[in-house]
Amino acid sequence: MITLRRSEDRGHANHGWLDSHHSFSFADYRDDDHVHFGPLRVINEDRIEAGTGFGAHPHRDMEIISYVLEGELAHEDSMGNKVVIRPGEVQRMSAGTGVVHSERNNANGKTHFLQIWVIPERAGLAPGYEQKEFPDSDKRGRLRLVGSRDGAEGSVVVHQDIRLYAGLIDGAEEASLGIADGRIVYVHVVRGALEVNGTAVRAGDAVMMRSESAVKLDHGDHAEVLVFDLPAFD
Repeated sequence: MITLRRSEDRGHANHGWLDSHHSFSFADYRDDDHVHFGPLRVINEDRIEAGTGFGAHPHRDMEIISYVLEGELAHEDSMGNKVVIRPGEVQRMSAGTGVVHSERNNANGKTHFLQIWVIPERAGLAPGYEQKEFPDSDKRGRLRLVGSRDGAEGSVVVHQDIRLYAGLIDGAEEASLGIADGRIVYVHVVRGALEVNGTAVRAGDAVMMRSESAVKLDHGDHAEVLVFDLPAFD
């Protein structure tokens, strides 16, 4: 079964300094039909104005992934990390028993990034941090594993039974991924347009798959996608 959710059906909040689209219920946006998809709990597409950002705030028992598209994101946390995340890099922060962090746009232009939350496999994990670069050449015309439970293929470690892929699909390029029995897949179109299993989608759209055997990506128009291979649970 394939379910399509269009970009314009997401939640939206504009705070002036922050323009955010919510794929799942978040903050003041409530949608009982889109609270989570398996352990995938949040995909916020955020645009932060220069010189602004999220001040220090706490998290716990969540795997938080940042995927920067434009600009840069300055991160500082109570674990002692003080770094900048740029396009092509994937950051994973395990909030575990508790972390305080801030994220700011200290550059001149706007920062555009995806904030992704994954419910961990168990509560009470030790807090942790990881950041790796995945160049476009690794994602061109294929799905590059960028996050997994075991850090396979140099991916960041996510404390949940997921496999997160990033791909760049344009023109005649195509990529596919088999789906094991009992697994579900969530495709988020980061930018551009393409077809997912024959369905035309564009930036901000999502394709949710249950009981499918494979996902096929083709007919891309400068498309960038994230594909989440997930365990199914209510």
